[in-house]
Amino acid sequence: MSRLSGEVGTGVPVDQAPGVVLDRTVPGERAAMTTSILGRPAMAPLPLPLPVGRFDTWPNLVTLLRTAVAVVLGGYAIATHDLRISALAYAAYWLGDILDGWLARRLDQETRLGAVLDIVSDRACTALLCAGLLAHLPGAWVLAVAFLLSFAVLDTVLSLAFLCWPILGPNDFHLVDPVVWRLNWSPLAKAANTAGVVVAIALGWYAVGLLVVVAVGAVKVWSAARVLRMLP
Repeated sequence: MSRLSGEVGTGVPVDQAPGVVLDRTVPGERAAMTTSILGRPAMAPLPLPLPVGRFDTWPNLVTLLRTAVAVVLGGYAIATHDLRISALAYAAYWLGDILDGWLARRLDQETRLGAVLDIVSDRACTALLCAGLLAHLPGAWVLAVAFLLSFAVLDTVLSLAFLCWPILGPNDFHLVDPVVWRLNWSPLAKAANTAGVVVAIALGWYAVGLLVVVAVGAVKVWSAARVLRMLP
């Protein structure tokens, strides 16, 4: 089709067609921009991705193993209504979560890939184990639903925000914002985020647990808004 033949079946010249901008750049300039189509602004070539690190590390192996063990035990506990198996599943999850983080720091194998794997695995374990707990304690369903919304949605988005900066994971977020890190990923904040709620459910303190979930959720909403203000 020639330059003046226009859009097919319209008779409109190409250089007058709405939403089309011809690429009249010289060859040397074409590498720096792309043609705008349908009114979209021209974009420069995307930057190279940040390195994510190796997958075959000891911490990642532990993360995969503890997730598999916790999920299998958790699923079996739901099927058999065995609270003791649920407790074993939680133990495998928590001990494995502590171990993979310790190994990553001890062996200097902290990676961005490992951080994402840990975040996703935590949600897989928590969602299933929380369902198992509800099978034994149906009266805690309001607390459990509120907790899952806070942890599986709010906390997931917030935890993955580290990918916007060249840091290894949420544990390094103090390099971006010490306040957000202290409220969300310090040892005390982590304990309040998960262990405190589970203990409250186990002890039957549903009202206390719900207050903790609401407070933690409010902190995460505030933190997410603060992080969003940092982004362009």
